[in-house]
Amino acid sequence: MSYMDHSATSPVNPEVLKEMLPYFTESFGNASTLYALGREARTAMEKARKQVASLIGAQPEEVYFTSGGTESDNIAIKGTASKLKNKGNHIITSDIEHPAVEETCKYLEKNGYQVTYLPVGEEGIVKVSDVETAITPETILITVMHANNEIGTIQPIKEIGALAREKGIYFHTDAVQSVGKIPVNVGDMNVDMLSISAHKLYGPKGIGALYIRKGVRIDPLLHGGGHERGMRPGTENIPGIVGLGKACQIAEDNLEKNMEYVSSLRDRLIKGVLGKIEQSYLNGHPTKRLPNNANFRFSSIEGESLVLQLDAKGINASTGSACSSKKLEPSHVLMAIGLKEVDAHGSLRISLGTENTPQDIDYTIDAIDEVVERLRSMSPLWCATPEDA
Repeated sequence: MSYMDHSATSPVNPEVLKEMLPYFTESFGNASTLYALGREARTAMEKARKQVASLIGAQPEEVYFTSGGTESDNIAIKGTASKLKNKGNHIITSDIEHPAVEETCKYLEKNGYQVTYLPVGEEGIVKVSDVETAITPETILITVMHANNEIGTIQPIKEIGALAREKGIYFHTDAVQSVGKIPVNVGDMNVDMLSISAHKLYGPKGIGALYIRKGVRIDPLLHGGGHERGMRPGTENIPGIVGLGKACQIAEDNLEKNMEYVSSLRDRLIKGVLGKIEQSYLNGHPTKRLPNNANFRFSSIEGESLVLQLDAKGINASTGSACSSKKLEPSHVLMAIGLKEVDAHGSLRISLGTENTPQDIDYTIDAIDEVVERLRSMSPLWCATPEDA
């Protein structure tokens, strides 16, 4: 099997699993208790908090543990909206956000807030000038993802953050896809809040974190026992937290090496596919993209059929976001970059990991070529004459 859907999830690193296991059994204490078993759990949790903070250039006290990226996004956006409702009711975001941001903004629209959805152009990148134009006296939050989960494009977060800070507006970024894959430093990026999910960087599912810059005040979504300094109450998931911390430490120790290796595989894949398969195209920016992401479209191909036939050949890939894979409508991200609906349906996302090899890439190129040729031979829409593009 060649697993090539790391944007959906990643396997747990064996070192991460080893670190977690004791906290299911002998070190199972509740971190809120005062006796030795509880203190042991709390010590492990605070170690993990430092590991997460170190990866993103934050202070440990600015890191709050959550159940994952979706909860982190919800806390940041709804928490800001609630806290600053007397200051304003306007939020700025982009047309290509993850559903955890997009659907949260739509929810707030139903509850009296105004949301501006910024266009991204054919390369999938927000213009800083568009952000500036969209700002009104009522703007309380800008939320733009660091890197897109489908097409891998990296946004000008530092510049957007500088603009937000100049205007006194809170700035949140969903960095679920970028943390652990490319350098992320909350100070350099001028962000006030940043979302992380462990299972995108070889950690366990069901655990994540939200960075909240010291001095930023937002309301919690949940109320209870005061855990996580009142921002996210509920008994802490110590095994998960330990796993997230270890995954962050491994990612930090190997960041440059992994970036270089995975980007070389990505470039080999893109060159092979575009060079071998007629009427194949790369979605998103050619260079301002995650080192592990390649998103293709193929004329006269239905993406789900392509994914299923690749699966039969032992290749795991996807048509887009795992959170949207059961929806029949085309990807909102691909539609936002100007694709026709038929082309959006004919797209394939391949997201690589450190365990992939050059041999995996070469096999995948040949498999995609074979499957595309077979599907086109059955398609009444296929014409071998190149399209106008």
